[in-house]
Amino acid sequence: MPKASTLFTSLTGAALVAAHGHVGNITVNGVYYRNYDPTSDFYNPTPPVVVGWATTQQDNGFVAPDSFGTPDIICHRNGTNARGHATVAAGDKINIVWEPEWPSTHIGPVLDYLAPCNGDCETVNKQTLQFFKIDGAGYDTASSLWATDKLRANGNSWLVQIPSDLKAGNYVLRHEIIALHAAQGANGAQAYPQCINLRVTGSGSNVPSGILATSFYTPTDPGILFNPYVSNIQYTVPGPALIAGASSSIAQSVSIVTATGTATLPGSASTTAASTSTSSIKPVTTTTTTTTTSSSSSKTTATSTTLKTSTVATTTTTAPPNGATQTKYGQCGGSGWTGPTVCAAGSSCTVANAWYAQCV
Repeated sequence: MPKASTLFTSLTGAALVAAHGHVGNITVNGVYYRNYDPTSDFYNPTPPVVVGWATTQQDNGFVAPDSFGTPDIICHRNGTNARGHATVAAGDKINIVWEPEWPSTHIGPVLDYLAPCNGDCETVNKQTLQFFKIDGAGYDTASSLWATDKLRANGNSWLVQIPSDLKAGNYVLRHEIIALHAAQGANGAQAYPQCINLRVTGSGSNVPSGILATSFYTPTDPGILFNPYVSNIQYTVPGPALIAGASSSIAQSVSIVTATGTATLPGSASTTAASTSTSSIKPVTTTTTTTTTSSSSSKTTATSTTLKTSTVATTTTTAPPNGATQTKYGQCGGSGWTGPTVCAAGSSCTVANAWYAQCV
């Protein structure tokens, strides 16, 4: 490993730009909706109509703090309106699944925002969206866990609840992870915003006031420029305050998929497939009992054979055999690291700080 004085290198540019993930799908009341896949849909001349916004995040990369004041922080890099939406009821819970497995080293908060489109979200100007925060979990001192630790333990997924008193209408759900593994240095935090179009139904009347996403954070906010490796972590979740009545997060559980939903075009009725489709949902065999999520509007019931939206995260706790190599984008060094330090062909071990180095 290099000397401590040379451990921290610039995280802008290509050094650590690739790696970490995107939202692969969401589940609402057992109904699975495919999200935009930047690693494949970008190259498809006729990409499918999905509920998630398109981005130029082909590298599964991030938005750095020096871009927090630009449109890229709204719905990720060059975010473009999703062409469809999913219908949910106020009070419903949405399970948001990340792909591939979120790295255990990329610790930090998980945040969710909503913004009314005042029309169709498929055509709204993203720079006019006024977002309000509906959850924002950071570091849990009672369990010594980051929100990302809980997300990984929940099958790389996050459960968020739409406010039960929200006024019916079209909204953009902005879901985000901010990775802090290199955030003790300037421009080291990594934001991963993901946007999804929703049509909310119900009889509520509440539309909380919001702000532009370009005003959420600054590079020197205490929750952005932060050392997560201190012994007594005191973390302030960045961004605006939660709306009245919201909590930092709800109890996390994995949703069971019972049907496949199709993104609805503006002005069309929503449709749901009569049964699950293994071509769009990954089957998972599990011997554990899964808690079924429910909402005020509907319930799902587990059967003996289920389809889940993601695999349960696993971690390696023992050192690999001598001569093992780390995969591209995996950890290859840092204080206390006992795993492989040699990277697979096509990547090299790049040091971010004393606690983390990555194959890029």
